Amino acid sequence: MASTVLHVEGMTCNHCKMSVEQALKTLDGVKEAQVDLAAKTVAIEFDPGTVNEEGLKKTISATGYEVQ
Repeated sequence: MASTVLHVEGMTCNHCKMSVEQALKTLDGVKEAQVDLAAKTVAIEFDPGTVNEEGLKKTISATGYEVQ
């Protein structure tokens, strides 16, 4: 397992938090996704053999948020 923390702009409420977490958790290989609204980050634990960081970023972007 690998982990990363991504900075995400545009998340302002619990609905945003749930949207990002649920979108990431639907990806094969993602074990955990935890958004911190105050820090504007999402901590992700994933299997790098199944999904890569670029795939994580694309999923967040497709949900409507900007990954920095």
